Amino acid sequence: MKQEEILSSVMNQFCLPRDGLHGPNHWARVLETARRLSRDLDVEQRVIELFALLHDSQRVCDGLDRDHGRRAADLAWRLRRSLGLADDKLDLLRRALAGHGDTASDPGDDTIRVCWDAERLDLARLGITPRPACLFTEAARDPDTIVWACERSNKNYAPREILAQWGLEKSAFHATAP
Repeated sequence: MKQEEILSSVMNQFCLPRDGLHGPNHWARVLETARRLSRDLDVEQRVIELFALLHDSQRVCDGLDRDHGRRAADLAWRLRRSLGLADDKLDLLRRALAGHGDTASDPGDDTIRVCWDAERLDLARLGITPRPACLFTEAARDPDTIVWACERSNKNYAPREILAQWGLEKSAFHATAP
């Protein structure tokens, strides 16, 4: 199954506003940020892409939803044949998804670190400035990266290239890149 088809499956059951705090613009920013953070690391790019797409797809509200990560991991399990991941990579993805809302301790894996940092760097949309001490990768802790990510998050910037790859370029709101 192609990324667009996986996204279609996700969007067909996504119950929050598509232009909201936890919708596709956020997912696309997380992916773009993760790609930036992973430049100098040996990480599983496919896991990062799928994390960005799935991590908030199972939210039932924009507020506190403690189980959304677990539900996203369950969705990855249900889609496992379509995701095209070896069992060990699927397990890695599911660990990243299940734990992303409770990221106080280091996951011990660079792929998961990148996923969680990319998601945390987009917290400015919620009025939260990420603290370097709460980030796991050197690239994420860089002050310039934090400023870059916060500006994009605050403006609900929509990475057009990623949204186009997902077939959502016409359905998401687009802000000008900061």
